[in-house]
Amino acid sequence: MLAQLFDAACLVSPEIRRFLIRNWFQSLSGLDREALMIFMNLGYAPLDPDAEHIPLSDLDAIDSYCIQMYHHVASATDLRGADVLEVGSGRGGGASYIMRYLKPQSLTGLDISKKAVTFCNRYHRVEGLRFLHGDAEALPFDDHTFDAVVNIESSYGYGHIERFLDEVFRVLRPGGHFLFADYRSWENINTLRKQLLSAGFCVLKEERITANVLKALDLDQERKLRLIQQKVPVLLRNVFYYFAAMQGSEMYQALNTGKVDYRSFVLSKSK
Repeated sequence: MLAQLFDAACLVSPEIRRFLIRNWFQSLSGLDREALMIFMNLGYAPLDPDAEHIPLSDLDAIDSYCIQMYHHVASATDLRGADVLEVGSGRGGGASYIMRYLKPQSLTGLDISKKAVTFCNRYHRVEGLRFLHGDAEALPFDDHTFDAVVNIESSYGYGHIERFLDEVFRVLRPGGHFLFADYRSWENINTLRKQLLSAGFCVLKEERITANVLKALDLDQERKLRLIQQKVPVLLRNVFYYFAAMQGSEMYQALNTGKVDYRSFVLSKSK
């Protein structure tokens, strides 16, 4: 019931949606003081059993499915030596992975949650990596600052997606890449594609990855369930089951039936 009320409230206005999503993620920081949840995406798993394995350290392997989402999105272009921005960096695990494994020159993680930014700057100490507080719809950077912008499973909570896309286009250097993944209701996928094109981006690749997300959810179910049961008060667990798309939740069923569709995009800003 709480999850349905949350979704209904998010539909009232863009401002209410932004307010609720921001405070939702602020609350997550308070629940996870031991830094057990440094990733917040649903995860990704290759469908091909012979797909190339991503070599991870033992510590990173705990979050392998969430990391595979970042790898799928961010490795679509060579980031070595690049200046990268992640908008919606959350708990910082993805930005840390990109910096340590894909080797950009610099990576700035931006998030609207001050608590998340404070946590990330304290927890993720990687040379070239920093986290800033800021608004996705009014990026605090000069024009042509970054070679690539990454945005994973964050834009659904923005009040005005067009403003965000215009801002991404503005801060990208000519020839830069926008590496983007998120879910939408099936009937809104065409709207999302039109929004990306209207912002001026060229679509280099679009991929439906719903099946990959569902596979990751199935494989990671036990770990996530254990975390929720350890960290979340009983009265809030159903809400967390929904947002984590746990098996049996309304979100999992929506993905499984095709009501909700998950896409990844590789986009470019023309020179």
